[in-house]
Amino acid sequence: MERWQAKIRRLRQHLRGWAKNTSGTYKKEKKEILNKLDFLDKRAECTCLTAQEIDLKHTLQNKLAQMLREEEIKWYQQAKTKELLQGDSNTKYFQLVASGKHRKSMIFQLRDGDHIIEGDIALKKHITTYYKGLFGPADVTDVTLDESHRHDIPQVSDVENSALISVFTEEEVRAAIFQMEHNKAPGPDGFPAEFFQAFWTVIKEDLMSLFSEFHKGELPLYSLNFGTIILLPKCKDAATIQQYRPICLLNVSFKIFTKVLTNRISGVSSKTISPTQTA
Repeated sequence: MERWQAKIRRLRQHLRGWAKNTSGTYKKEKKEILNKLDFLDKRAECTCLTAQEIDLKHTLQNKLAQMLREEEIKWYQQAKTKELLQGDSNTKYFQLVASGKHRKSMIFQLRDGDHIIEGDIALKKHITTYYKGLFGPADVTDVTLDESHRHDIPQVSDVENSALISVFTEEEVRAAIFQMEHNKAPGPDGFPAEFFQAFWTVIKEDLMSLFSEFHKGELPLYSLNFGTIILLPKCKDAATIQQYRPICLLNVSFKIFTKVLTNRISGVSSKTISPTQTA
């Protein structure tokens, strides 16, 4: 677990540095191309360009068009909009949409009765208190479970039990990963399901080591079981905490374990529970 988390942490740091370096290189290269094109345009106003200069101008224009297209795609992805505008470049439009979505995603104030709550600290306290009261355990409960009452509950056979507790295989872990949907928000570590699918051959040994420790009961799985809670508005212009719906973005590395176990249980439960029992 420590080795896995250390590798993920180093990779995240490396990708952040790579992104900053790529962004800086992109801006520098774009500026150089624009300066060269501007020089050639001014030169063309005074004299005829040579064949070599004409070829250079066409090459620079194609390169610039490619870079602008890549920039447009980046902002299109960040804007998360399916609308398209007619024109050579929609980059500015997508930038405005992305900026607008970012502003709308912020909660600046909430109303609690006649009281207006503002400020990050006060908002965090109000939201935490509300959901602790809503989802927290009751102070007193009279609910009890009788573990000896199981005569009417379908039981797994010895064969099915062996399948449930067998060693995890590379095939079933890979199958679970590639069953995960694309374009889903990642958890706190920032790595979506596409990362595990694209780099399966690179990370499979480390991932299978985690599953081996998990099977032996030696893996502190709680170290991966944490997420980021996001509040989604249920209606337009949400003003109270009751008008928001909480979702929890878990790390995909943890969701892989739940997916593999779900596949195992689903395979057994579909055989154990007959159609007459589910009717």
